Amino acid sequence: MQEMEIMEIFKKSGAYKQGHFRLSSGLHSGAYLQCALVLQEPVVAARLCAALAEKFRAEEPDVVIGPAMGGIVLAYELARALKARAVFSERDEEGVMRLRRGFEIGPENRVLIAEDVLTTGRSVKEVIKLLEAYDVSPGGVASLVDRSGGAADLGGVRAESLMKIDVPTFPGEDCPLCQEGMPLEKPGSRKI
Repeated sequence: MQEMEIMEIFKKSGAYKQGHFRLSSGLHSGAYLQCALVLQEPVVAARLCAALAEKFRAEEPDVVIGPAMGGIVLAYELARALKARAVFSERDEEGVMRLRRGFEIGPENRVLIAEDVLTTGRSVKEVIKLLEAYDVSPGGVASLVDRSGGAADLGGVRAESLMKIDVPTFPGEDCPLCQEGMPLEKPGSRKI
């Protein structure tokens, strides 16, 4: 799939939004990618994830893990395409990423991390830290969209995406949209 085709899918579904947004990272941006609107269509989700899975097929992952919330559906569809097991991590009461619900992984697993949108890589780094506690080194990070401009430092873990976009982000105190008085939306799910 070509990046222009993927962007058209995002625009057609209403997943590419423009305005003034506070991202899960805390940064502000004039654009937001609501991947849930793309992934709500199973046929579209399967098609996108099949294309993304091809980037990691040679590594033969047997577990795909996604951070809740944005990575759950993506991990499931990637696992289906790779004939792997799908699990997800979630934050506990203290905000620490954990495996719960009886999910298990170990050093014998070949683990792929799934993330919907990669901006700063904060959630992915939390999952990497979680995996380290199980003596697991991830084989890669698969994301639908990389909006980091290649700047997300994932500690040397290979990252692949279907689409890369360059949308400026700003700390709140330096945000030109705030200075213009544009209303701020917070559509992310970090606190869920």
